[in-house]
Amino acid sequence: MGRDMAVDLGTANTLVYVRGRGIVLNEPSVVAVSSKDGRVLAVGTEAKRMIGRTPAHIQALRPLKDGVIADFEICEKMLRFFIHKVHQRRFSKPRMVICVPSGITGVEQRAVQEAAEYAGARKPAYIIEEPMAAAIGAGLPVQEPTGNMIVDIGGGTTEVAVISLGGIVASQSVRVGGDELDDGIIQFIKKEYSLALGERTAEEVKMALGSAWPLEEELHAEIRGRDLVTGLPKTIVTSTEEIREALEEPVAAICDAVKVTLDKTPPELAADIMEQGIVLAGGGALLHGLSHRLEHETGMPIVIADNPLHCVAIGSGQSLEEFEALKGVLFSSSPQT
Repeated sequence: MGRDMAVDLGTANTLVYVRGRGIVLNEPSVVAVSSKDGRVLAVGTEAKRMIGRTPAHIQALRPLKDGVIADFEICEKMLRFFIHKVHQRRFSKPRMVICVPSGITGVEQRAVQEAAEYAGARKPAYIIEEPMAAAIGAGLPVQEPTGNMIVDIGGGTTEVAVISLGGIVASQSVRVGGDELDDGIIQFIKKEYSLALGERTAEEVKMALGSAWPLEEELHAEIRGRDLVTGLPKTIVTSTEEIREALEEPVAAICDAVKVTLDKTPPELAADIMEQGIVLAGGGALLHGLSHRLEHETGMPIVIADNPLHCVAIGSGQSLEEFEALKGVLFSSSPQT
């Protein structure tokens, strides 16, 4: 009974939900590998601490890029590690549901299923589209004949979807997410201050100073990095206004994806969304002022899900708990497997 699991295989974090127990694991999707013999040295939180700090013979890799598997072998090892961590019994194969972005190709989907099956899942591995999982996790009535709009901003992709009667009516998947925001900050600081920042520092700056809409009180903070001119460490002072400018391009891309989806939505469903509002989920929903910015651009009410970071994992777990009722939203691989 407690063996079935749902995996939100994200670009930034992987969450595992076990049936009857809820979310039991939430770790960064990072693997540290020895470049001498390809051994896995650390996975998850331990490996993330190594990013940008490794000697030559260790590589800290992120096996997923833009929501899809970039390194199949490493991804499979990471999945196997997480499954074993959660699931002690060696010989039993758990039934597994895995989340994928809605804009994924057939080949990419197959890669996810094979990685899960190689890592020890029972065949067939089930697939659920991320916006559908996020909508279920946010508590939207996906089976009802009303329009529900969800915007799931993850690490690698932003998924926008309008859902009605257990299916996706209109959707848009753009490969812009938290990573693009970090990258925007790195490029901006490099251009303006000739300062090189690491990935982790950029992420910390985004969390502390990032915003998508003017704040009542603009903040200032120090950032440390390496001066590209002298090659020495240097500290600069930056403000929330500058960081907002750095994030402008990816934020605009997210707003455009929402507008394009609204444009493709049938008028009846658009009227429902006008009433209930657009629901934001995913880590990107925590960016200050993003809801104001979207409200300003779309004229629609915006609601942030109760637990944006865990929405997708909770939703995919829900599809396990109520497997028969929600079977329609899952895909499995071809019947002969």
